[in-house]
Amino acid sequence: MSLENGKDPFKAMRKREDFEEALYDLAETFRVLGDLTRVRILMALVGSESCVRDLAESLDLSDSAVSHQLRILRNSRLVKFRKDGKNAMYSISDEHVATIFREGLEHVEGL
Repeated sequence: MSLENGKDPFKAMRKREDFEEALYDLAETFRVLGDLTRVRILMALVGSESCVRDLAESLDLSDSAVSHQLRILRNSRLVKFRKDGKNAMYSISDEHVATIFREGLEHVEGL
């Protein structure tokens, strides 16, 4: 999806009726990603799952602060969870989230 070759990779998408809704959802995703605590949580989850207690300990945050941020991330479909006994194990929802981070870091490191 490069703009370098002069082609617009989003041209067909703009014609869809739900394009404005997709733009709203994209803006909302970027808003959620605009919080340093949530970014730190997501980075901790790239490649491995974790429970609230372990995330809180590794990020030097309270359990309630991590739970609050995970709720926002879950509502934005950036993380998912599964029950493991009494614990909820959180992980990145899919490879797209990891790709966003790889691409974003590549971008900022290239500045």
